[in-house]
Amino acid sequence: MKTHLYILLLALSLISCSSNDDGRNGNPNIPDFAFDTGTLINTNLPQFSNLQFPGNFIVLNQYGVNGVVLYSSGTTYSAFELSDPNHQVNTCSRLTVEGIIASCTCDDGNSYNIVNGGLQEGTSGQYGLVPYGVEVIGNIIRVFNN
Repeated sequence: MKTHLYILLLALSLISCSSNDDGRNGNPNIPDFAFDTGTLINTNLPQFSNLQFPGNFIVLNQYGVNGVVLYSSGTTYSAFELSDPNHQVNTCSRLTVEGIIASCTCDDGNSYNIVNGGLQEGTSGQYGLVPYGVEVIGNIIRVFNN
């Protein structure tokens, strides 16, 4: 019985693997590379405690291309790259966050929703924010792209 369970779990994990990493990114403007915050984000720590409450976010400058924004909806978390997905990476493409809107300083003034990654009205381009994986185990929030 244990052997059958092991084989079933192995088969499911192989099916869920993808040979194409572009499923998550697929954006030619944003480089795709692996990172993992591990156990860094612990909501019991003062610098991350605001994530326990809906509508709050933190910026993780040391991850992603231009940083990562992690937003708390109260029941779930979303994490996105802080590079304008409709520009090649440059000095004006780094997004700044105010409320739930992330905006670039390029001439077009593109802006995006950090809750769902969607483009705001008036934003030029076809790409929404590049999402990153989020895993929550107790008070630990792990953000990753691998």
